[in-house]
Amino acid sequence: MTRMNQLARRVRSCADDGQVSAFVVTITLALLALAGLGLDGGLALAAKVKANGHAEAAARAGAQALDLAQYRASGQLHLIPAQAAAEARSYLGSVDASGTVTVSGNTVTVTVTASQPTQLLGLIGVSRLQVHGEGSAHPQRGITTAEP
Repeated sequence: MTRMNQLARRVRSCADDGQVSAFVVTITLALLALAGLGLDGGLALAAKVKANGHAEAAARAGAQALDLAQYRASGQLHLIPAQAAAEARSYLGSVDASGTVTVSGNTVTVTVTASQPTQLLGLIGVSRLQVHGEGSAHPQRGITTAEP
């Protein structure tokens, strides 16, 4: 019977062996997910800032497509819509960005969409994050006063 008691004590002492390793695995995965949110969130934010910059620059490029004949005749600034859209698209192509360009009146609006690959969130199945940037511009004469 003593042999049976010793065996029973051994079995009871080994009952918790697998629980510690499951806990460690769970905590490690949670920490990796949090680190992924920090790292990949920062990369996505940087990609969004870049997309905004490309969109704003493309809109400014499009806003330079002035109808010079009308400006010389009347002094009014007006865009040539087709040329403005083409200039904005050309800028997007030069920086390897993709997006949409709309010209409404004297305003050029550009929306850039980019995809940022993830570094750590890929471990939990998120391989890419989509970011969007938007910018708009309209033609202006020279600056004569500071704007608030």
